[in-house]
Amino acid sequence: MTVASDRADAAADRRSGPPQAARRALDTIAVFVLSLLARIMFALPGRLLWAAFGRPPEIASGVAPDAWAIARFAELIERDPYLQTPDQARRVISVLSAGVASRERPEVETDDMVLDLDQRSIRARLYRPSGAPDRGPLLVYFHGGGFVVGSLETHDHALRILADRSRVSLLSVEYRKAPEHRFPAGVDDALAAWEAVCGDPESFGAAPDRIGVGGDSAGGNLAAVLCQDLKRLNRSQPAFQVLIYPVTVIGGAGDSYREFGEGFFLTARGMDWYADNYLGGQDRDQARVAPLLCDDLSGLAPAYVTTALADPLRDEGESYAARLFRAGVPVRLDRMPLVHGWFNTTGSRSAQAAMDVLAEVLAESLGPNE
Repeated sequence: MTVASDRADAAADRRSGPPQAARRALDTIAVFVLSLLARIMFALPGRLLWAAFGRPPEIASGVAPDAWAIARFAELIERDPYLQTPDQARRVISVLSAGVASRERPEVETDDMVLDLDQRSIRARLYRPSGAPDRGPLLVYFHGGGFVVGSLETHDHALRILADRSRVSLLSVEYRKAPEHRFPAGVDDALAAWEAVCGDPESFGAAPDRIGVGGDSAGGNLAAVLCQDLKRLNRSQPAFQVLIYPVTVIGGAGDSYREFGEGFFLTARGMDWYADNYLGGQDRDQARVAPLLCDDLSGLAPAYVTTALADPLRDEGESYAARLFRAGVPVRLDRMPLVHGWFNTTGSRSAQAAMDVLAEVLAESLGPNE
């Protein structure tokens, strides 16, 4: 029986090995080519980018030239996720994220770890700026990707830059993703990871009163839901919450979902595909799915919400910020002249400028790691 099993395993390796090796080789080539094209594109002055890619429509007037170029470029090379399987979409996002990252390599210490949660374990990566103290500020971070794609790796470069510029340590959490793990797996992982950090802050180099939470897109959703979960459970709030173009309702809110639902990198049909994979037919009108629908936002952590001008998710993020403000929560809202996904496009000048603002806000809110 052992011999038969070994032969079966060997046969499986022969069947899967070459295609996997070929895919890795193709991905490496794609990253190289995309990186080269991106560097050339990002080096061009605005007037040449307008000439090459045209000007955006009036509704997107004010968007940065390199951000518009990214949207047009991505439209040429990337298929909407609804035309792909989840694994194919993950490969595309991995390649695209690596291709548009800057060549900057900040001096940041990293530590890959495993968080042992209740009956499961998830991966995480700790980023510590050079010279960080034994106990300082920490931001627990959840990456974006529609609850389906994205990983520690897709956001690695951006988080290195943010840690370096803000002088705040970051813990990137690899929560479970759909469709293999549908709602509420992601929000449950976010809460469990938060409890693991707060239960042993010294292991993460964190001062207990200087731990915040944040995320981009779907990760911003998880961060917002986490704060609401903590309130519901009568537990202490994070010191701060950072919501980068967050998903706050499924199906969009306001005019931006219609106006920017096609041609600006993230599409409305793509969002529908993510939602179908995430929920699998479950009720989308509940607060743990759509934090904008929560009845009472009072008492939540102080917040920084940043949205993108030409983004289907712009209005729902700004609506959430407005509701936080009306509930008495200290909140700052910035609308960047960019498109969805700018956090990962660290090779562009406009995204670098937005990253500087984000790092400054984070440093001021949690305190520098000095």
